This record gives sequence, C-alpha cells and structure tokens, in this order.
Amino acid sequence: MLESAENSIDLIIPFDCAGLRLDQTLARLLPDQSRSRLQSWILGGQVIVDGLGASPKQKMWGGEKVQITPQQDLVEERYSPEDIPLNILYEDDTIIIVNKPASLVVHPGNGNWSGTLLNALLHHHPALAGLPRAGIVHRLDKDTTGLMVVAKTLESQTSLVRQLQSHSVKRDYLALVQGRVTHDGLVDAPVGRHSVNRTKMSVSSSGKEARTHYRVIDQLDGCTLLLCSLETGRTHQIRVHMQSIGHSLVGDPVYGGKPSKIGPEIGRIIAHFPRQALHAQRLELAHPKTTKNMSWESSLPDDMETLLSSLRQHRDS
Repeated sequence: MLESAENSIDLIIPFDCAGLRLDQTLARLLPDQSRSRLQSWILGGQVIVDGLGASPKQKMWGGEKVQITPQQDLVEERYSPEDIPLNILYEDDTIIIVNKPASLVVHPGNGNWSGTLLNALLHHHPALAGLPRAGIVHRLDKDTTGLMVVAKTLESQTSLVRQLQSHSVKRDYLALVQGRVTHDGLVDAPVGRHSVNRTKMSVSSSGKEARTHYRVIDQLDGCTLLLCSLETGRTHQIRVHMQSIGHSLVGDPVYGGKPSKIGPEIGRIIAHFPRQALHAQRLELAHPKTTKNMSWESSLPDDMETLLSSLRQHRDS
C-alpha cells in the first residue's frame, strides 16, 4: 500500500518484502528513486519505521508502517551560476550533451570552487539548482576532453545513474599512448586508491572491478592511437590501466613517467603536450524519457589533432 501526501510518502511494507533490508525494500517500492538517494533519506532521519528512526540495513518483516519525508537535494549555496561558455551538442527537456574542453573542472572542490562545468550549467539552466550535483552523473578529468551527459530532471538523473551502474552506457575514448601496441586487448584489473599517494589511483586487488577494452587505430613512431571502451567507469581508469600494461598516455602528468624507446625527435614532439592525450569521443545511452538508444560523437580537439598530424608527418617522411 502506497499513499503520497504533499510533503510525505506513507507506506505499509508488503509481506513479500520480508527479510529484505530497508534500503532494498524502498528501492523495490520506489523504483523512480536511486538507491543512494533513498539511503541518504534514511541516514538523514527522513524515514520513520513504526514511529522510530531507522537504518538502511534494518530488516523488514512485512506490515511495518513507514513514513518518508523527502527533502529535495539542493546544490550547495556556494555553487553560484557563472557565465562560462558551453559547447552543447544536444539538448531537450530531459538531458544535455556537453562537449567539455580541456582545463575545465567538472565539479567544484579541492580548491576549485568556481569556474567549473557545474557553475556553467547553473547559468545555462537555473532549474538545475534543484538537482543533486546540478544533474551531473559522471565526470571527466580536468584535462580530458569530450562528451558528457547531464540530466535536467530528477527522473532522468535516476535513469542515467542506473544505466551507468548496469554498464549499459557506452563510452569510447581516443587515447594516444606511449610505445607500440601491436594488437587489440582487454585490461581486466581492479582499480582503487594508491596505498601511499591517496590522490592517485592504482591497480589493486582491494580495488573495484574495472575493465577497459582497447583497439589499435593508428601506429605511429613511438606512440599508438587507441580506441578505449569503458565497461566500468572508475576514477582515472583508462590512465591507470594503460600505465599498468606499460603504455602510459602521452602527456599524462600523474601516470605518464618518462617515455621509453622513443627517439629524440619524437620525444621533442610529445614533450610539450600539456595534458593527458585523452578524448571522450563517443557516447551512447538509452534516452531516459523515450528509452530510445541515442549516440553522439565528438571530433578530436585541435591540440590532439595537431599532435597526431606532427607524428604522422614524421612517420611518413
């Protein structure tokens, strides 16, 4: 039984949910809400079971009376709208597809409290202030370029988060790596926080599962252009996985290291590239409203195109 008042949701737990945790039960009964949002409501004291506070792991036996007083998660007040240009490839009443440039931080934090993609989105569409993280559901590193999807409604944000969790969103990246990669492959290695440097990630048996498929696109002198497809989406996943197989990304300031087996001329060509050579080139997902599969592509940014042109000229000369 489910009743919804203006400011609360009242439930009587069905007996077929007996044995499930409270968060699991609510996820089943309220499929339009994400598991993380339901857990935050429980932990925030916004869920009352038989007149008492509750915990996410609390077992249900059926017949319990549950009252939920949801509070919309608002973007923190310090996140102000800023008139920052956005390269928008697609927009409707449900989603926005953004082509992110290099040097743009996605979300405020770590000393970057302004000048971010989130600030730009709040200026472009002020209603995003009513969504967690202004509708952002995944991120790109500051100096990684390319495609991102942003939700414009709570329902679409929940749909996109669930698609990402089920690995049904397809994300392809163009990556220029050091060394000669001779064949396509898969890196299946868990990624977690580095044991010593906590700002870095590393391949670790205690990390979360992570899989990156890669395909050779172009073999250059001392470098290889790969198409990397994410099956999972861990922080720095492509950068860490490529380093783990001995092919760090060109220009990567964190995971790059010194190029090996690269001649001095090639070394000079790539030495001044100021960022990791990584571009989110293609994005495919089910539209949250229509459920129709949609895809977008983004051409390489000028700096990567210029770098590849120089490497090809050297190879073909």
